[in-house]
Amino acid sequence: MRRLPIYFLIDVSESMVGDPIEQVQDGIATLVKELRTDPYALETVYVSIIAFAGKAKKLTPLAELTQFYPPKLPIGGGTSLGNALTFLMNDLDSSIQKTTLETKGDWKPIVFLFTDGNPTDDYQAAFDQWNQKYRKSTNLIVISLGDNANMTTFGKITENVLLLKSTGVESFKQFFKWVTASIKTSSVSVSEANSDELQLAPIKDDTLVKIDLDKHLPAKIDDNFAVILAKCQTTERYYLIKYQHNLVSSEFAEFIPNAKVLQYRLVGAFPIDKTYFELSDGRQAVGKVNTHSLYGFPACPCCGNQFGFSTCKCGGIHCSNEEKLQTCPWCGERAEYSLGGEDIDVSRTRG
Repeated sequence: MRRLPIYFLIDVSESMVGDPIEQVQDGIATLVKELRTDPYALETVYVSIIAFAGKAKKLTPLAELTQFYPPKLPIGGGTSLGNALTFLMNDLDSSIQKTTLETKGDWKPIVFLFTDGNPTDDYQAAFDQWNQKYRKSTNLIVISLGDNANMTTFGKITENVLLLKSTGVESFKQFFKWVTASIKTSSVSVSEANSDELQLAPIKDDTLVKIDLDKHLPAKIDDNFAVILAKCQTTERYYLIKYQHNLVSSEFAEFIPNAKVLQYRLVGAFPIDKTYFELSDGRQAVGKVNTHSLYGFPACPCCGNQFGFSTCKCGGIHCSNEEKLQTCPWCGERAEYSLGGEDIDVSRTRG
């Protein structure tokens, strides 16, 4: 008989203590109870649970549903995802039946990885090993319990990264219903269609969302330019303030020959319309530029206000005039403005 191995790789670090760990434990118990009523799952599904914190530990080996009893989940220190992945790979090697000339092996394993945070170990070697040897032969689904995790990290090992937006009791119940339905769908697929392609159940509400990993990739910045997105206080139209890269001699050139420093010199300020946002890919750059590196500040190209480079405490860049009281067109707050004497970091577009 060909088995459909289901692994639950569960983060049991300190941050999971309390309700999260209890909800996961209750959810798995309910899931197994529900699967035992499904004939396809009874015939094919085998379940294993691996817990990980600073180290990983197998709480239950692969067992058929009638012999599986949900263990009590422990709590440990750290979130060593690299260790957890290495432990999982070793278990796959020893527990999964491979296909031979004489017999068909197990179906492609499905791994549900639950975590509520970011790795605390050096995981790169484990990630490389996973991608080279196990990624194609294993279906990995990462579920972030809450939005504290860096989705880009998980995107390095799977295209299936989901976010459980709320970690309340009802959200966990709906989530485990989805996991149960996904396992049922997969068991039907291997039994009737003889296919081990991943068959996840549809996501019906916004409690659980699949992450668009393209939007979480690090946004690269064109360092030839520093471009600032600004908004007109008077018309609420958007404009771009463009600076161009320029290397100039350092003030220490007398002591360090050929010493250069990076500057950005003003090219101009240009009004833009809504097509700017329609043609942008939605990823926001995390880059900053210090005003010490910017030379020249424009008037507003939309209304002619003298100061086209003013900043609110919300971080929004906008225009202003000589009056003390100004209204930020980004956040709507009205406050007193004055000429700043200190250099600050401001957000820049990707260029």
